[in-house]
Amino acid sequence: MQMENMYAALGVGPAAYRYGEAILDGLKERFEAVDAVAEYNQGKVLAAMQKHRVSAPCFAATTGYGYDDLGRDTLEKVYADVFHTEAALVRPQITCGTHALAVALSANLLPGDELLSPVGRPYDTLEEVIGIRESKCSLKEYGVSYREVALTEGGGFDWEGIRAAINERTKLVTIQRSKGYATRPTFSVGQIGELIAFIKSVKPGLNVMVDNCYGEFVETIEPTDVGADMAVGSLIKNPGGGLAPIGGYICGTEACVSRCAYRLSAPGLGQEVGANLGILPAFYQGLFLAPTVVAGALKGAIFAANVYEKLGFKVVPDGSESRHDIIQAVELKSPEAMRAFCHGIQAAAPVDSFAMPEPWPMPGYDSDVIMAAGAFVQGSSIELSADGPIRPPYAVYFQGGLTWYHAKLGILLSLQKLLDAGLAKLPE
Repeated sequence: MQMENMYAALGVGPAAYRYGEAILDGLKERFEAVDAVAEYNQGKVLAAMQKHRVSAPCFAATTGYGYDDLGRDTLEKVYADVFHTEAALVRPQITCGTHALAVALSANLLPGDELLSPVGRPYDTLEEVIGIRESKCSLKEYGVSYREVALTEGGGFDWEGIRAAINERTKLVTIQRSKGYATRPTFSVGQIGELIAFIKSVKPGLNVMVDNCYGEFVETIEPTDVGADMAVGSLIKNPGGGLAPIGGYICGTEACVSRCAYRLSAPGLGQEVGANLGILPAFYQGLFLAPTVVAGALKGAIFAANVYEKLGFKVVPDGSESRHDIIQAVELKSPEAMRAFCHGIQAAAPVDSFAMPEPWPMPGYDSDVIMAAGAFVQGSSIELSADGPIRPPYAVYFQGGLTWYHAKLGILLSLQKLLDAGLAKLPE
């Protein structure tokens, strides 16, 4: 009764709370499996930090050029070790995941080259990077062509279509691990490995980049363990553990990562410059916490899938499927339901809980987007958030939660808002 009263004080009524508790009764084994993965990944991160002798001097701030930055250089060795790669570029100068992807693509593609996506259309913000939608300084503007192969109707790879699309100009293949604003399944690391092996059998020497956003530490292996030449992501998603205030990473082969460093800074400078500006403690501690933070977010996603699936909403992945990222898509059927859901997530936030999210023309997207994110770090997708484009099938994408308990509250409040608006009904 004490717990029920606490949730009531936070805005969750008794009926919604009891419904959530009934759902949780059937999730014990799923949660134990999530914890086992987190325990393994915690050991992997800890071992890398110990191997590279992380010490207090690594946390010292540098300014200006940042020459001989011990903490920066050690952190990149730690990331390379965690991802089992030859090199890594981990910098606060990388502003977001889209920026990291743009650096990796533009550094490893030259005029006349062709970029191939064998998994259909990439995430909205990459469309302008590539030039699918016209934008200044796109790859298209610099003479890089683009080709894509749609997924099959069941969400699988079109093997023969991919084989036919690879040609003499194909230089780099990009694979988006997570679903983005689509309702296709997220790919497992095993599936990605199978795809990479096929691509390289068709044309050996092709570089493969994996957009790893939202997938880090969800499994015990990463795409770079199964043949990816680069894995790319944002530090305000999984690997930053909720503490990194900015930044991105590119882990991969020495040849690919060194080009990325020259593109990020300048030819001739590469990784030698780039001051840490005093934020390395957050980078190190965020990475250390990331496996357990990701576990909390995964539990929230599993809980959300089961809460909404049992109310008759389509959810991707469904309530029983294995998880390969932290994102949970829920098709809510109307703009009004999207608003109600996002109002619940915002009301659960520790920051700006009083705000009322509304759709707006967000930069980089081709339709209005609604976003609920009362976060300590602006736009941090590892913190509790939900967003989606206002277009059919009116799907909202829920992710994050620095703790499982916060994710649970957010889901229950989103449900309460739908109940209050008459847009959902609890089973009898």
